[in-house]
Amino acid sequence: MREIKLPHLPSDVEARKEDLIDLWYKNKETQIKQDIVKVKIRMKNIVIFGAPGSGKGTQSDLMIEHYGLGHISTGDVLRNEIKKGTELGKLAASYIDGGNLIPDDLMVSILAKVYDGYGRGHKGVIFDGFPRTIPQAEALEKMLDERGDKVAAMIELDVPEEELMQRLIKRGQESGRADDNEETIKKRLVIYHQQTQPLIEWYKKEGLHYHINGHGTLERIFSDIQKVIDNL
Repeated sequence: MREIKLPHLPSDVEARKEDLIDLWYKNKETQIKQDIVKVKIRMKNIVIFGAPGSGKGTQSDLMIEHYGLGHISTGDVLRNEIKKGTELGKLAASYIDGGNLIPDDLMVSILAKVYDGYGRGHKGVIFDGFPRTIPQAEALEKMLDERGDKVAAMIELDVPEEELMQRLIKRGQESGRADDNEETIKKRLVIYHQQTQPLIEWYKKEGLHYHINGHGTLERIFSDIQKVIDNL
């Protein structure tokens, strides 16, 4: 009689071993997905928005201390890149030295470099001084989307113009800043309102705009900001 060879069938031990391996991989995959979800839930990228003198810096400091957020100020970032002599810094300096505005794509590249420096497990970042136009907002949205992230809220600190004038003039007197005089301040506020009103409307349509009354005590203003962030 001819011997018929049957295909190898795994023993009960081998079968159980394969099942355990499959189960381990499935559990690992599930855990990774859960970790990603947790990061996305925990990560709260904030755009802080307001006219010169509205208190963005002060409130940003309070948010950093309370929530452990990162902080990306376009002015600070540019100065740092130029000081370190990076390729991006040299390119940015060439525009500034020539009296030209830095192109949006270059600015986003610089911000992306700093943002990536926080790693994947960060709690969120405050964007201060960017975006200022709708194209910049769209570029920021694209940059974050490429990383699986997003802006969680645009927080606008709204302060009456008379109060802004008083704050900036006082700041100029205390710091000696030549650009904090009444004539220059008025020009800066006109430019702010011209450039930023469309951006506020853009964020409203995105469902990300949160209006904060920026006139009052620091404690009350920060309390209102906390209510926004805690409910994101």
